[in-house]
Amino acid sequence: MTSGPTLLAAQQWEPVVWKRAAPTGQAAKGTAAVNAARRQGTEVETSKKFSAASNRSSAAVVPKAKKLDENSETFRHKTVSHDLKLALQQARLAKKMSQADLATAINERSSVVSEYEAGKAIPNGAIINKLNNALGVRLPKAK
Repeated sequence: MTSGPTLLAAQQWEPVVWKRAAPTGQAAKGTAAVNAARRQGTEVETSKKFSAASNRSSAAVVPKAKKLDENSETFRHKTVSHDLKLALQQARLAKKMSQADLATAINERSSVVSEYEAGKAIPNGAIINKLNNALGVRLPKAK
């Protein structure tokens, strides 16, 4: 009996191939990296970007782009009405509250209250209801 490790009766003679990891990041995208991968015999997948290396305008690719470009309407979000912002300011001042005090009373940031008073806010029914309850008034509907 042998006291050392037992040896296998048959040896394996298949070749062992070591492969280097493919480059990552910016190196993987460069032409030098692609050419190096081709020389090593690694699989290389290249794909052309959509409308790359062509002089065609976007109107040739998108048939309705001309119609979109000719559209001269300006679209804007509806903001709070002038009546609402004045009523909010007057009700807050009648209660002798600052914008920060009102904001903490309705659990919102003070910037929300200042946007409503400046007329820049997009009307939100939940916030208007919070303002109604905190101030004890009925603010006009946002139009």
